[in-house]
Amino acid sequence: MMKSLILAVAVLSVQLVATPAMAAETRTCADVSKKEIAALFDRWNESLQTKDAAKVAANYTTDAVLLPTVSNKPRTTTDGIKDYFEHFLQKSPKGRIDSSTIHIGCNEAFDVGTYTFALTDKDGKTQDVAARYSYIYELRDGKWLITHHHSSAMPEKVDAGHGEKH
Repeated sequence: MMKSLILAVAVLSVQLVATPAMAAETRTCADVSKKEIAALFDRWNESLQTKDAAKVAANYTTDAVLLPTVSNKPRTTTDGIKDYFEHFLQKSPKGRIDSSTIHIGCNEAFDVGTYTFALTDKDGKTQDVAARYSYIYELRDGKWLITHHHSSAMPEKVDAGHGEKH
């Protein structure tokens, strides 16, 4: 009898502890397509064309992590992200996606692949730079924002926009 009572109390305790935790996990997932997630790159790229670092940074959450292409310093604050783009925008960057893989979860999505940036130096000479990227997006307050962005130049020489070397 005592064993049954202890077992019943243990089961009830687990249910009481687990129920609020399970209830907190209930959420509504936004209906979003891969095309809509792909368009987030276009929104970001268009913000680059404004040459306004604050407009570019507005695409990121306040706790986002940016691991940029042309800086060794991770950017983990809005001010840090703005600082990076103030310098990067001087190169008049214009990006295009070369390859993309998109996965969608509940109010989160990621887009990984390769892209090429046309960068213009102070003498007006344009150079294409091929790079790998990853964006992790999260739906916050009804808007899809970047929570993580990693970009790195291709480790092997490739013809910009033509994918893998081998």
